[in-house]
Amino acid sequence: MSMRIGYGIDYHQLVTGRDLFIGGVKIEHDKGALGHSDADVLLHAICDALLGAACLGDIGVHFPDTAAEFKNIDSKILLAKTVELITNEGYSIINIDSTLSLEAPKIKPYITQMQQVIAEILHITVKDISIKATTTETMGFVGREEGLVANAVCLLMRNG
Repeated sequence: MSMRIGYGIDYHQLVTGRDLFIGGVKIEHDKGALGHSDADVLLHAICDALLGAACLGDIGVHFPDTAAEFKNIDSKILLAKTVELITNEGYSIINIDSTLSLEAPKIKPYITQMQQVIAEILHITVKDISIKATTTETMGFVGREEGLVANAVCLLMRNG
């Protein structure tokens, strides 16, 4: 049995006038993430972890921010396309472990919904998806609420 670990990280600036999507869930907040797509920092980190584990490059290789077709795209679509790419390489997802870094809003009330959304796309159970959140204790760009960060690790198994 062949197993592969992948790691992903993503950063997005927080700005007024944009919606905030994290983990495929729209979250009420006075700022949203700035990006070419819907800027879902968690889904982007998970995409990078999955692609990295399968040695398929990163999210920018497959979904460049210079391509009009990805302008304002729902990142759940990018995650589904990523799953298709790794499945075509013969891999199945065992689990995801992730951490969000942001000062506000509080993420705990949304974690179960995020797990459900991600599990459905990845074809795994919610018990196979860990989402944690932390602050930077007001330090740095995250602490000043200028941006947010997501880290994700995945474990893949080669089928057959």
